[in-house]
Parts: sequence; C-alpha cells; structure tokens
Amino acid sequence: MENVVEQVAVATETPAAETAQQQPQQKRNFRDNRSDRKGGKRRERDTREDDGLIKKLVAVNRVTKVVKGGRTMRFSALCVVGDGKGSVGIGMAKAAEVPQAIEKAQLRAKKAMVKIDLVDTTIPHETIGTFGRGKVLLMPAETGTGVIAGGPVRNVLEAVGIKDIRTKSYGSNNPINCVKATFNGLVSLRSKERIAQLRGKSVEEI
Repeated sequence: MENVVEQVAVATETPAAETAQQQPQQKRNFRDNRSDRKGGKRRERDTREDDGLIKKLVAVNRVTKVVKGGRTMRFSALCVVGDGKGSVGIGMAKAAEVPQAIEKAQLRAKKAMVKIDLVDTTIPHETIGTFGRGKVLLMPAETGTGVIAGGPVRNVLEAVGIKDIRTKSYGSNNPINCVKATFNGLVSLRSKERIAQLRGKSVEEI
C-alpha cells in the first residue's frame, strides 16, 4: 500500500510542473503577436505617399431622385484641387455616401487641372468671371494685402497659390456658381509673355 501511495503523489506533481511551464509561454506568444501587429500598422503609415496637392471641399448637397420604387438619396460634392503654384481644377461628383462623392470629385478635379498665369503672388490684370447668374470681379493687389474674398472664392484662390488679391461677387451667391465663375475668370488671365507669344512679338514691342 505504501508503494501505491508514493506513485500517486509523484503522478500528481508532474502535471502541475508542466502547466506552470506552459503558462508563461502562452503569455509570451500573445505579446509577440500583438507587437507584430503594431509594427505592421506603423509600416503601412510610413509607406503612404502624399501627392502634395491642396484639396478643398467647397460644398456637399443631398440629392433626391424620385423613381418608381420610391426616392433614392445620393450626395453631390464640389471639390477644388490645386498645387499652390499656379495650377487648379474643380470637380463635381455624386455617390451614395459622402466620402465616395468627395473622392470622385477630387479625382475629376485632378484631371481637369489647368495652368493659370500669375505675377508673383497676384494676378496680372483685372478680370470678371461669369457663370450663370453669378459674376466674380478679380483685381490685383499689392504684396501684403492678403486674400480678400468669400468662402467659395477663397478656396479656389488659395488652391491656385494667390496670396494678394481683391474680389467682389455679384449676382448669385450659390457656391457652385461662385466657384465656376472664379475659375472662368482665372482661365481668362493672360500675362505679358503669353500675349507676346500669341502675337509673335517680344515683350518690349508690346
């Protein structure tokens, strides 16, 4: 009987020792896996590329379309994209969700970017941009004046890279009309070099 008791005692001690050794191993593996996941996220953030463009959201509208089955709700976004060095584009897009509409509008604005003629930090001459019933007057200003403009017009001018300008909006104050009228006025700008090139003369002759 004594031999039997000793064997039982030995058998009960060995599993306890094995379980004590296994517990710290499980914790160590869990921590290692968690650190790997964190490291993976950091690497993804570091590999993201920035295109260096200025992206501004001007307006978001909810659009309702009545169909046979009822009403379908969508969102329309107007975005302005520029590089701050004389190039700008505007884009509009619709989607079922706001982030999707903004992304599509930004892609269209990138494709529609055009080069604007500037003189240092202002525009070469006075111009009036029109779209629909809206008109925007753009006037050059001295260095240090700043951007004197409203919200939608300011977004376009800052995306272009203009730092000194005076503006005045007439007629419709709809953000879409103001943005497109401003874009129309900027596209109509012509510098001395551009005019001389079109006429086939030098700048001094003009």
